[in-house]
This record gives sequence, structure tokens and C-alpha cells, in this order.
Amino acid sequence: MAKLFLEVVTPEDALVSQEVDMVTAPGTEGEFGVLPGHVLFLSGIMPGELRYTDGSERGSLFVTAGFAEVSNDRVSVLVDAAENSTEIDVGRAKLAIERARERLEQERGKEDVDFRRAEAALQRALMRLKLAEKARL
Repeated sequence: MAKLFLEVVTPEDALVSQEVDMVTAPGTEGEFGVLPGHVLFLSGIMPGELRYTDGSERGSLFVTAGFAEVSNDRVSVLVDAAENSTEIDVGRAKLAIERARERLEQERGKEDVDFRRAEAALQRALMRLKLAEKARL
């Protein structure tokens, strides 16, 4: 059976560099899946879960913003940060949720606050916690 080569790279490290059967990623236009023989494709990546399978083995990563390129049975994902779902620190994720919620509540009346940034931080932390809990099942 044909395979894909998946690379997930951050500025600090290459988290995944292996052959896989399928990749599913959170694109800017919605989640997308890639199988061997996929047409050339370029997409932005949104914070969320990137999943891949290799036979009966499954992998899952939390990824932040970046982009993905599919070309010649190769999926290259370049993101600001990524974390294996099984290695997410639940305590740290809960603290990040708490901090983001506090910031949104404390500064709700101020006009100079960057709410989008605080909301994005909250969404990232919620997704990390969700993936960590899912990985522990």
C-alpha cells in the first residue's frame, strides 16, 4: 500500500518525520484529510489537533498556527509550536485557561485591550486540555 511522508516542524524541533497512511489537520478553511496520491495542496493551519495513522498505530499532536503543503505523497507541516497529545501538561493548560479568563474579565471595559489575543490564548489552552484528556482515555 502507498504511504505518505509526514513532517511536522517547529522553529525548535522536528516532532514527526515518518511514513504514515493518512493525515488529518485543522486547516484555515476547515479540517482536511490527506491520503497517498493527494493533489498538490497548500493550506494555513489553525490551532487544533493534527492526527495521523500508520497501520493500527495512531498519533495526535496539538499544533498552533502555521501552514501545510502536500506534494508528491509528502505532507510538510510548519507551525509555531506543536506538542504530542500524550505529553501535554494538564496543570499548565488549566492555569493558562484561568489566566486567559481572568484577563478577559478584568479588562472587559477597557478599550485598549487586545481581546482577540486573549480569546485566542483561551481557545489554545482549551484545545490543549481537551486533547490531553482525550489522550489519557
